Amino acid sequence: MKKPQGIILYEGPSLLDGKPIVCIATGFHASNNPKTGKMLQTWIMRSHVNPLVAWKNGCDKSVCGDCIHRRLKSCYVNVEQAPNGVYKAYKRGRYERLNVDNLRFFLGQKLRIGSYGEPSAIPVEVWERVIPFVSAMNGYTHQHKTCDKSMRKYLMASCDTANDAKEAQKNGWRTFRTILPWEPKKENEFVCPASKEGGNKTTCSSCLACGGLSAKVKKNPIIEAHGSFGRGARFTRIMKLRKYKQKFTHLIPIIK
Repeated sequence: MKKPQGIILYEGPSLLDGKPIVCIATGFHASNNPKTGKMLQTWIMRSHVNPLVAWKNGCDKSVCGDCIHRRLKSCYVNVEQAPNGVYKAYKRGRYERLNVDNLRFFLGQKLRIGSYGEPSAIPVEVWERVIPFVSAMNGYTHQHKTCDKSMRKYLMASCDTANDAKEAQKNGWRTFRTILPWEPKKENEFVCPASKEGGNKTTCSSCLACGGLSAKVKKNPIIEAHGSFGRGARFTRIMKLRKYKQKFTHLIPIIK
């Protein structure tokens, strides 16, 4: 059976706002992402709105929820590239739907849950159709305060402050925290080894520390703010100004 270009895992309402979304798995042939290494990627997008358009007009709330990086336009994902390309291929009918036959292509693979988009916008049952076939997974959620708590088994709580991480850990999550360059790590944290500051010692597919409670690693990784087109720098600047309460006071409530 020929490897698919991609497999549609879900088409239906977003659990975040009820709008129609789609989740597509790609990477069955190869993955050239230098940070993640060879992993299947999953893309969660509005099914009837190009992700670039959704990013510009706010329709991406259906797939990003209340993530602060959506509102601050500081997300590290460049929607003009992979999400845009995947969406166009989806609209051309290049991808097949998940079925009992093509499940075999997940066997032994490593899966990234939510390469773009919020994994908890999709029913957990959808992920659990393919997770038993893969050898490992990683994923992150900014909706850890409100999403299905069973996702703790598969996802990291994505946090942007030490207080946010502390609260998430109290609620049973492992965390992945974005820090500013001068912030120290906590006793129960370690620097992401696939990051620049971690020396790019490995890839996500080799490290596998970000698989929620399923991962063998128990400490919590941290990474410095990053992103394309200066988005990481923008987030760093806003957080620094927030710290000294110099500007951006209107953003303080959403960066707690």
